[in-house]
Amino acid sequence: MAKCGEMNILKQFSLQHHVMGSGFTWETLAIVLLDEMIYMVKYGYIDLAEIIEALHNRPKRQVVLITGRACHRRLIELADTGSAVQPIKHAFKVGVKAQQALDG
Repeated sequence: MAKCGEMNILKQFSLQHHVMGSGFTWETLAIVLLDEMIYMVKYGYIDLAEIIEALHNRPKRQVVLITGRACHRRLIELADTGSAVQPIKHAFKVGVKAQQALDG
């Protein structure tokens, strides 16, 4: 598994988490985080209609968070929480390379 900032943070705390990969299931009462899932729809890896159907049929107590820019309005309506981080200013734009402890 590739190193990523999210995994580095999760390892520091006693939080239960799962990297779902190919074994994902909707049968849970936990929080489901669809991190950057919008891009999977945009590039055709996941069909929007299938996601909408799954969200309609999820367990009542399941909380879904979706992240990513330009999220389809139907997904925003169906999700419990949606977010999109928009950089206002970023050092990378003026040539500063990724920095240890800040970007990875």
